[in-house]
Amino acid sequence: MTSLEFHRHLNLQAKGVAERDAILANPGFCDFMTDHMVDICWSEKGGWHRPRIQPYGPIELDPAAAVLHYGQEIFEGLKAYRHADGSIWTFRPDANARRFQASAARMSLPELPVEYFLESLKALISVDGDWVPSEPDTSLYLRPFMFGKEAFLGVRPAKKIAFYVIAGPAGPYFTGGVAPVNIWLSENYSRAGKGGTGAAKTGGNYAASLIAQNEAYANGCQQVLFLDSTTNTFIEELGGMNVVLVYKDGSLVTPLSDSILPGITRDSVLVLAEELGHKVTRRPVTIQEWREGAESGEIVEAFACGTAAMVTPIGQIKAKDFTIGSADAVAGELTLSLRAALADIQYGRSEDTHGWMYRLDG
Repeated sequence: MTSLEFHRHLNLQAKGVAERDAILANPGFCDFMTDHMVDICWSEKGGWHRPRIQPYGPIELDPAAAVLHYGQEIFEGLKAYRHADGSIWTFRPDANARRFQASAARMSLPELPVEYFLESLKALISVDGDWVPSEPDTSLYLRPFMFGKEAFLGVRPAKKIAFYVIAGPAGPYFTGGVAPVNIWLSENYSRAGKGGTGAAKTGGNYAASLIAQNEAYANGCQQVLFLDSTTNTFIEELGGMNVVLVYKDGSLVTPLSDSILPGITRDSVLVLAEELGHKVTRRPVTIQEWREGAESGEIVEAFACGTAAMVTPIGQIKAKDFTIGSADAVAGELTLSLRAALADIQYGRSEDTHGWMYRLDG
C-alpha cells in the first residue's frame, strides 16, 4: 500500500497568532475549529483518491446526497495532546482506525486503511499543529468522519463517499471538571436494539438519544443512561460514554452487549486497573443490581468513560420513581486514580509501557 500524497491548499484567511492564542486560552469544547481540514474521496471505480488539505469551510452537497436521506455516515473521536517538550501525540489511533473500519462495514461504507487514517491525522497536524493547546486538561479534539455523497434516491449503499478530518481545541467536556455528574435513567427510549447499529459509531445512534438527553436536562442531569431495548432491565451505555461499576472488593464490572459501542478509553482504563491488581469483568448488568448494590454498599463507585469526557465520576442516577446514589456524592478514590494514570500517559507525564501513544508532528 502506497502512502498518500496530500495536495496542500492552505487557508489564506487563517487566524492570526493573537486570535488563535485567545481562543486557546478559553477554548470551550470545540467551540472553534482549526483553519484546515483533510478531504479524501472514494468511488466504486477509483477507490481512495484525491487526498488533500484544504481550508476549513462548508461542504457542498447535492440535495439528493445519500447521507441526507438514508443516514449512511460514521465518525470517530480522538485527541491530540501537547507534551511538555512541545511535541504532539495522540492516543491509540490504530484502535480508532480499526473501530472506524468496523463501523464502516456495518454501515456498508468502504473501509479506510489504517495507514490512511493515521496519515490523515498527521496531515492535519502538519498545518494546524499550532492549534494544539498546552494548558492543563486541554487538547485538540480530532473528528474523522465519512458519509455517502452520491446523489440518488434509492435504498442502496452509495458508490461515492467523502472522508474528512476536522479538529477543534477542547477544554473539559463537563464544565464542573472531575466533579461527579448526575445521570437520568431513560425508561421510555432505547439507544439501539439487538442486531442494530449500537456497536457502530454512527450518527443515527446519537440522534436517537437526543430526546432522552433532553429529558435528562429537564431533570437536572448532564447525561442519560440507556437500558436494553428487549427487556428494559440491562444497563447499556450513556448517550456518549461507557459505564464502569466499582465493587467494595475492588473489582470492576462493565456491561457487555452487542449493542454497546466498544470504548477505547474504557478498554484502556480497564487494562490499567488490571495492572493495579483489580479484577475486571465484562458481563450483562441489570439496573436492579446497580440499585441494590449501591444501597447495600456492595457497589462503592461508578464512573463514565469516553474520549471526550475521559474518566468522569457518576454521582447519582435519577429515575422517575427512584434514585441510585447520592446527590452529594464525591468522586471515588479508584475513579480518580485511574483518571490520573490515564492522563499521565496521554500527556507524557509517565512512561507509556503499552505503546499507546503515537506522535503526530515531525
